[in-house]
Amino acid sequence: MNAAQPLTQIQGTVVLAGAGKMGGAMLSGWLAQGLDAKRVVVIEPHPSDDIRALLAKGVRLNPQPKDVSQVAALVVALKPQAFREAGPGLKPFAGPSALVVSIMAGTTIAGIAEVCGGNVVRAMPNTPAAIGRGITVAVAAKNVGAAQRAAADSLLRATGSVEWVEDEGLMDAVTAVSGSGPAYVFLLAEGLARAGVEAGLPEALASRLARETVAGSGELLHRSDLSSATLRQNVTSPGGTTAAALAVLMGADGMQSLLTRAVAAATRRSKELAK
Repeated sequence: MNAAQPLTQIQGTVVLAGAGKMGGAMLSGWLAQGLDAKRVVVIEPHPSDDIRALLAKGVRLNPQPKDVSQVAALVVALKPQAFREAGPGLKPFAGPSALVVSIMAGTTIAGIAEVCGGNVVRAMPNTPAAIGRGITVAVAAKNVGAAQRAAADSLLRATGSVEWVEDEGLMDAVTAVSGSGPAYVFLLAEGLARAGVEAGLPEALASRLARETVAGSGELLHRSDLSSATLRQNVTSPGGTTAAALAVLMGADGMQSLLTRAVAAATRRSKELAK
């Protein structure tokens, strides 16, 4: 794939369909990286105050398709259930050869192309995109050329890092691991705080200790070149307190078993959403 082109080099209008949390995070990233607000159209029936505030910068809200010229990309950030109803109304924005980038869970390239037309890139971001620390996995239809793939990469990279795969069949597992993954991490912080309370800590202190421990450990993992297994081993003294806890967490019915079952359940659900 060609290196991602700067957003300022994308020619034409970028249409964002759906400006909820993820769509709004992408829009903020685009503007922060230099995309001209006057070249952005937002299709959102219930815009937030933050989205309305961008109108003063030149972003256009809910124009008629006939009033939008030279669409470079249609980015679909709707919920899959909403796409079934709203999708056909997006087709006039796409055109037969326009780039269509979807971040909808469980919605296939074929399904998107059938509704919207265009040359489709299917992608799965995650919620750390809101702070520019997301990770997105993308797969392109065969009719997406190098220039459109580079444009899609730059649009997606505005909220974090991007990985590309060639097999669309991997996207359900991607959704289960990284798309849903932040919820698993937040649950870890939630459960760790509750366990601290059970061990006798005041609730406020347990919550802060759990929150900062998860956040700090994540940042250490981000900055370190060491594997997660090595970082874990570095914390663990033989026969110590961490080893005692890990004997439980790494037992037959421990964390690995739970995560394997959880990811499998999320993968199945992603496949079901495609039906």
